[in-house]
Amino acid sequence: MKITKQFLAALCAGVMLASAAACGDSSSTSGSGDSAPAESGAEASDASEPAAESSAAEQQAAPAFEADAYDTEWVKADDSLGLQTLNLGMTTDEMTKRAILNQGNRARLANVMKRAQDGEKLTVGVIGGSITQGTGASSSQENYAFRTMAWWVKSFPKAANKIEYVNAGIGATGSYIGVHRAERDLLSKQPDVVVVEFSVNDTDPALNFQSYDSLVRKILNQPNQPAVVLLFMTQDNGTSLAETHKKIGEAYDLPMISYRNAVLPEISAGTFTWQDISPDNIHPNSNGHGIAAELLWHYFNSVLADLDSIDTTDLSFTAPAVSDDRYQNAEIMGSDRITAKSAEGFAAAEVNQNFPHNWKTDTAGTVTFETEARNIGILYQRTVDGKSGQYDVYVDGEFTKTLDGNFPNGWGNYAEAAEVFTADDSAAHEITLKMHEGSSAEGFSLLGLLIS
Repeated sequence: MKITKQFLAALCAGVMLASAAACGDSSSTSGSGDSAPAESGAEASDASEPAAESSAAEQQAAPAFEADAYDTEWVKADDSLGLQTLNLGMTTDEMTKRAILNQGNRARLANVMKRAQDGEKLTVGVIGGSITQGTGASSSQENYAFRTMAWWVKSFPKAANKIEYVNAGIGATGSYIGVHRAERDLLSKQPDVVVVEFSVNDTDPALNFQSYDSLVRKILNQPNQPAVVLLFMTQDNGTSLAETHKKIGEAYDLPMISYRNAVLPEISAGTFTWQDISPDNIHPNSNGHGIAAELLWHYFNSVLADLDSIDTTDLSFTAPAVSDDRYQNAEIMGSDRITAKSAEGFAAAEVNQNFPHNWKTDTAGTVTFETEARNIGILYQRTVDGKSGQYDVYVDGEFTKTLDGNFPNGWGNYAEAAEVFTADDSAAHEITLKMHEGSSAEGFSLLGLLIS
């Protein structure tokens, strides 16, 4: 999604900064499934799960939450400076203070702000799951991502009509899919500032330590030296992979902002309830999106307040990888990029608009590919209609995994990913998918190969 020029000029005039009462098209549907990521697949979904209702007793009974350590050296910008604020009414100074886990190296962010002050063209990008996409917000202008872009428009009038906005949020995707789609969805637009949000969707500490590290490094290593800010969201019970992601942020001294640290202590203290900020157990509503945006605004303002004292002469990124950076060259190969060596039943198709150029079979199909890779994953569609079955994956003739395309009674269709092979070195491999014996259905949709 890119928004430019005239629309941003209107935005700069303050059109979209109304809070929860604003109207507009609602964002994507919310939900969670038994084995699915903890959010719905936005445009790929054709069903939604209603927000769970809670009794008054449940809303009042909030578990105690002990906040993570935060950056005690961070200082909020002085109010006398008159910097831009949202003032939506729920975010306190104490919440903001707790949220800044690390103010990080601010050189790249300061450099972008100096360019914006000079009226240069810049691009604000976000990448994440359905929270970043905007699920739960009452309108597309009330999600945290759009409001984050709005800070740049409001704060730098000389650049306001030169700011572009790229929202690379896709529901039900974590950083493993994210690192494979980053070039296509985000980096090809050359963002100058990127907010990364995957702490709710990432659920595998080992796999996602690798994928999140490679994703962050891939962004930081771009030739235009973008600034990166890590945003850690949360489920209602505190579930989040923030602790894993923090290790990467600390290693590279990146700004890290924790929505969890901001809101859960307030809920424990009875200041407000989870239901005040979310329609379900995961996605923020307009109030929650507003809090996340205000945390980012306060952090950006603190950098802007210190702008003249921040050295921007060295923007290099030379830190060694904290993982083996196995996904540094990750990409998605669809039917436009690779031709099947052989196929029975499978044919090129368009199944998922977030991940185009697919293959699909409605009968007991088999498809084989040849490619060179170190790591191989399968991106496939799970469906609620009972027409997708289970398919086995073989790499070089060896069985590796069974993929389940059936998502009975789920919240909607979505793209799932599974890593099926990894090695120390890249080599030529043959990948075959064929129907599992005893499959519940004959159909299957292969969205692409995840290659690195």
